[in-house]
Amino acid sequence: MSRINIPDFKKSTKRLAVKLNASGERSVLQGHPWVFESSIEKINKEGQSGDISVIFRKRDNAFIGVGLYDAASPIRIKMLHHGEPKTINSVFFKSKIDAAFKKRAVLLKTNTTSYRLLFGENDGFPGLIADVYANVLVVKMYSEIWLGYIKDITEMLINVSKTETVVMRLSRNLQQADFGLVDGAVIYGTLENEVVKFMEHGVHFSANVIKGHKTGYFLDHRENRRRVGELSTGKTVLDVFSYAGGFSVHALANQAKEVTSLDISKQALEIALENGRLNHYTGKHHIIAGDAFAEMEQLIHSGKTFDVVVIDPPSFAKQQSEVPLAKKKYAQLALLGEKLTTKGGMLILASCSSRIIADAFFDVNKASLSKAKRTYKLVLKTQHDTDHPIGFPEGAYLKCGYYQLD
Repeated sequence: MSRINIPDFKKSTKRLAVKLNASGERSVLQGHPWVFESSIEKINKEGQSGDISVIFRKRDNAFIGVGLYDAASPIRIKMLHHGEPKTINSVFFKSKIDAAFKKRAVLLKTNTTSYRLLFGENDGFPGLIADVYANVLVVKMYSEIWLGYIKDITEMLINVSKTETVVMRLSRNLQQADFGLVDGAVIYGTLENEVVKFMEHGVHFSANVIKGHKTGYFLDHRENRRRVGELSTGKTVLDVFSYAGGFSVHALANQAKEVTSLDISKQALEIALENGRLNHYTGKHHIIAGDAFAEMEQLIHSGKTFDVVVIDPPSFAKQQSEVPLAKKKYAQLALLGEKLTTKGGMLILASCSSRIIADAFFDVNKASLSKAKRTYKLVLKTQHDTDHPIGFPEGAYLKCGYYQLD
């Protein structure tokens, strides 16, 4: 294997002994991956990011879990293991990576060459994401706790995924820190083009792995995109908040009659057009660049309706204080979507706001659609695709409802 081109960060050899308050201890015993600063009652020495943090039960000093200390986050300890004592070393991480890869086995038997290999906390790697696009692995780090381990982990990821190139992506806070890492750097192999082509259930796509959002694309909706594609044959389709045209391209590839991609970003819409052209289709592909709410109002005003309407907005609630406004926005989108859906059509509403639980989201949609002067039926509820396993409540951020309207 050629050299992974990142600095040799020193692993911390310090071990912290930690005891928590009652709620923190209960959370760890229940397998939750986060320990907040406010839960820590006692720690034997001052911690630095990357220190191994061993958590003991107050009652009898029994080992109940181990994690990595993060001095830069209110989530002060990010858990790696719960239960019986465990040594954190290369063998430990390799077993977790092998287990994660095994969970993706069924998906990789389909005509799909892109998948999430590590889904952060849900795969036992809090603050670390790894996505594969064809022969390119994109590793995104959200926390400095991984600096001492990232080279070894990257090598393990290359071995299991058989990828030939690795791109390092960094969260905004890590980009601003001086660790000698650069967001978008190719740290292994070569990258001829920052736009990488891949397949999703036989449909061709591309992702900009250097400059694109997250790691270049949003893989979590893959199964919903496949399903929307199948629903769209011979139909007219509106894809709201389309970004790079995920739903639009599946609709086109399934020979939709006419597809309209709506997004505020002209650059994203250009990518959507390009992604569409990677596939054979006979329908028309229109784009609308503008604010989704305003443009949907305009379409309603012009009397336009569609057989399939997909509304998949960005997260409206990044913090708890934004939840009430987010619910109002979801309610507004449901009403707008209903007006744009033809008689007998399908309205698909999605949310990726982790702070709005699924029940609350579906309640908002129900309240909004009940105001319309037509009947509807919720025919399906879905979550992330299988390469986004849910390991704890907050990990279940994506929810999607399919509403058949009369």
